[in-house]
Amino acid sequence: MSNTRIMLVDDEERLLSTTKKLFEKLGFDVFTATSGKDALDLLDREEVHVVFLDIKMPGMDGIETLQQIKQKFPFVEVIILTGHASMEVAVEGLKLGAFDFLIKPVSMKELLENVEEASAKIQRQKQRIISARQGA
Repeated sequence: MSNTRIMLVDDEERLLSTTKKLFEKLGFDVFTATSGKDALDLLDREEVHVVFLDIKMPGMDGIETLQQIKQKFPFVEVIILTGHASMEVAVEGLKLGAFDFLIKPVSMKELLENVEEASAKIQRQKQRIISARQGA
């Protein structure tokens, strides 16, 4: 699991710094971005498997960022992480391909469980692609 590369996207720099340190102590490679645009630029340069994405950010919001991530990087799993929970946003995010929707504050245990589940999904997808290519 620790070979999973994570990106945290939030305009709260203190939250980014703290969460990044916690994940790094557990052996993860962690990238951070303070905006949707920065996140997309980083995804162009780095392989990332799981993105924790805040919804309420200045400029490009989380929903728009999610749409662009899933369009350009369909195998990246995106977990919406927000302090501004609404059922409409949750449903919209899930319809657009978000892996899950978490409400702040969230425990490190909950974050790790989501990383594990998202990583397992990615591995299943990769295995299906390998199997399909071998069968062709």
